[in-house]
Amino acid sequence: MAELHVSKKTIGKLFSEMQNKKFVIPDYQRPYKWNIEKCETLWVDIENFAQTDAQIGADYFLGTIVSYTNEKKDQEIIDGQQRITSILLMLRAFYKKLEDMLEDDDVIGLKNQLAPCIWDINPISQKISDKTKIHIESLVATEEDNETFHKILENGVAAQAANDNYSKNFIYFKNNCDTYASKNPMQWKELCITILQKCIILPIECEAQDTALTIFSTLNDRGMPLADSDIFKAQIYRNCVSDQQKKEFTTQWKDLTQICKQGKLSIDDVFRYYTHILRARNSDKSKEVALRKFYADGKYYRLKDPHIMSEIMSLAEFWRYTNVDVKPDDETKYTISVEARKYLHCLTCYPNEFWKYATSVFFVTNKDSETFDKDFIGILKKSVSYLFVKFIEIPSVNAIKDDIYSTCILLAQNKNWFSKTHLNEESLNQQIGGPTSKALSRALLLLEAYLHDEQRDLISDTFDIEHIFPKKWQNTNYNGWHLEDAEAYLDRLGNKIVFEKKLNIQAGNGYFGIKMQKYNKSKIAIVLALGKYAKDDWVMGDIEEREKRIKETIINFFKQNFPKTEGINI
Repeated sequence: MAELHVSKKTIGKLFSEMQNKKFVIPDYQRPYKWNIEKCETLWVDIENFAQTDAQIGADYFLGTIVSYTNEKKDQEIIDGQQRITSILLMLRAFYKKLEDMLEDDDVIGLKNQLAPCIWDINPISQKISDKTKIHIESLVATEEDNETFHKILENGVAAQAANDNYSKNFIYFKNNCDTYASKNPMQWKELCITILQKCIILPIECEAQDTALTIFSTLNDRGMPLADSDIFKAQIYRNCVSDQQKKEFTTQWKDLTQICKQGKLSIDDVFRYYTHILRARNSDKSKEVALRKFYADGKYYRLKDPHIMSEIMSLAEFWRYTNVDVKPDDETKYTISVEARKYLHCLTCYPNEFWKYATSVFFVTNKDSETFDKDFIGILKKSVSYLFVKFIEIPSVNAIKDDIYSTCILLAQNKNWFSKTHLNEESLNQQIGGPTSKALSRALLLLEAYLHDEQRDLISDTFDIEHIFPKKWQNTNYNGWHLEDAEAYLDRLGNKIVFEKKLNIQAGNGYFGIKMQKYNKSKIAIVLALGKYAKDDWVMGDIEEREKRIKETIINFFKQNFPKTEGINI
């Protein structure tokens, strides 16, 4: 393993040792996000420490900083950029306060201790020669306020009306310095010394980036770990030649972030789906590798493709719109019918995400086709049928991997989904509702609801699974039901149905005759039909009959849509 250096350092020592070098916040890091609330917590903690434990010689631990030595011999920060940025803003606020004070020996002494923490110092005169030579540089790719940060450290001035976190936090620290110095003039100087000499950082300095990233992933259990897409963002940003290209990319990445947030998926998810598009285009059905490793291959050559961001954006927009709770708007680029979204909704309840790989390949390959929606519905029906049947037969993630990879290749060639297995109707009839299909019961019940002839609209993703005969009741005997009957029938598929969460809560554990009132308020067609049931009681025979109908409905759908032949053109 590459060498690393760990040693406890005071704030004063950590920063003053950076003469002729700097901390670098690399382009793949996230923008500066600390707000005034976090800065207030830091200030109050240090202020309380200075007045209590510092008086008896204790130290105040500010956390770790993980970095590695880059080719310019600077320390490139992997973890701790938010903290180190805030500390430097606070130190600059202290120095600005000292600049505004009448000079005496104490003021000169404090300035001489603070200055080398912020700037390079002339080794002979021990004075600041150039205030632009600060000890930190932010290269964050999508951060528009980098220059604001650098100027605050150089000049000690921030615009009062500014809306960026650098300016707001610097002003907060400066105001607190002024207030504290006014109320506690002698203690203010002690507070400054306490920060420099009693506040401790544990820097972990590595020789290689991979080592630093590994250590960061191991240590970080409270913040947001560095995402693979943060690395990809930086790599794509580096490929932008002109300032205009960089500006356009910055805007595009912000749009991508917002789209993914609305679609309840991560940017990493989109890049993962895109790997299977690239693999399919190359007829690659080998074992899947880690996301970062895939794109890092060949010095990130895949991220140099000029079309990558347009395809990533299209893919993200597609997956945003497939969320049933996202309504189409004027900016929606791709029209996907309600019928297609119904089957997509069923697939979201599937126990793994492999179906998304094939779906992504189909979308990118066919999105500009005039018959896209019609063809898409056909593919989705085959996807639901094949994946559900396969999982019922073999409830394992690995059972579908190879077929998915092969199907991705066929879809990239404008060929159809295929299966190496055959549908066994008799076996399915026995297995649906049994132990092997338990993990799929939510998806099966949703499919049943969507297959109802009167179901026109999408069902909210927050739906519950309702037990028609309640799981709990007051008496030990109800209309011939005993506890043993309950154990055998309550969790059967025929006693379950999709139901709006709010109505399900209102229905509670009431008996069937009472719950029918809530069923009649449902907008789910199959529940509404249950509310008009011919009798006001629900017993074993009803459960058995409903389970039989569920199986018939679902198996008929599978029979009609199960993929049979490899490589047939759409």
